[in-house]
Amino acid sequence: MIEQDDNFSLRPIKFENFIGQEKIKKNLKIYIEAAKNRNESLDHILLFGSPGLGKTTLAKIIANEMNYKIHIINGASIEKQGDIASILASINPGEILFIDEIHRLSKTIEEILYHAMEDFKLISLSKNNNEVSPINIQLPPFTLIGATTNIGAISTPLKSRFSIIEKINFYETNELKKIIMNASYILKTTINDDAAKMIAIRSRGTPRTAINLFKRARDFANANNSLIITKKIVETTFANIKLNKLGLYDSDIEYLKTLASRFHYKPVGLKTISHAMGEDIKNIEEIYEPYLLRINFIDKTPRGRTLTDKGIEFLKTQNIKDND
Repeated sequence: MIEQDDNFSLRPIKFENFIGQEKIKKNLKIYIEAAKNRNESLDHILLFGSPGLGKTTLAKIIANEMNYKIHIINGASIEKQGDIASILASINPGEILFIDEIHRLSKTIEEILYHAMEDFKLISLSKNNNEVSPINIQLPPFTLIGATTNIGAISTPLKSRFSIIEKINFYETNELKKIIMNASYILKTTINDDAAKMIAIRSRGTPRTAINLFKRARDFANANNSLIITKKIVETTFANIKLNKLGLYDSDIEYLKTLASRFHYKPVGLKTISHAMGEDIKNIEEIYEPYLLRINFIDKTPRGRTLTDKGIEFLKTQNIKDND
């Protein structure tokens, strides 16, 4: 069970306090209640969606609702068979294993999970005194919750072992506004209605972004000895962090400009964009592109990334030309 106090965290621990994702919450409540009634472990769950939408929070809520401990690991940190073997061997009946960025697991680690998820067996090879010996250990029933920002990178065999697959969607402005108002209550910082809405509109449909922008506005309010975050304070905040009315930062515009000026509006591969911008591919895929795709400024084609008509029109308003 998650031990946590709502007064000291912005992360809810109950479904009733989790704003948004109503359909997913409704389904998860049914699955949890059914598992409890049967006195069984919950079926394995795969959550996918862009960063900052609440996948980890939902996993913790599920563990809390099931009243079981949750073990949290990152897929990139599991490099050897022994790593996953020791984790699986430490799980008690009914507990939750949450693997964030599960798409980053190696094929070898995935194969161990196949048996663990289907038959609750730990089957792997162990090295002892330069001798290789097989391990076959019966595991207690447990629930694996996987989270990913790239569901296409998960192999079909692994994906098929999740009986519950849910997509976490972007949030509406009114939902983000509620999240901001909730944060203001928990952090004991007053914000007026217009200011909260202004932040919500520029939060790119993402709670994590909304909270971060709220905190920056709080900083500017405190620096100006203001007891309340007003629309003027928010405007000052956005001007200083260079966030425009569409929720775009200078780095987002630089991405668009790269497609236009460096490659003359032609489709470009992700690695090429990465080298041209000096940006990590993961940052481009997880930070820049989801929102630019959502507002229809770019498109992914078999030949590469390309600007849409809407994206080109936006650049014209910025006086950005292909010969800049």
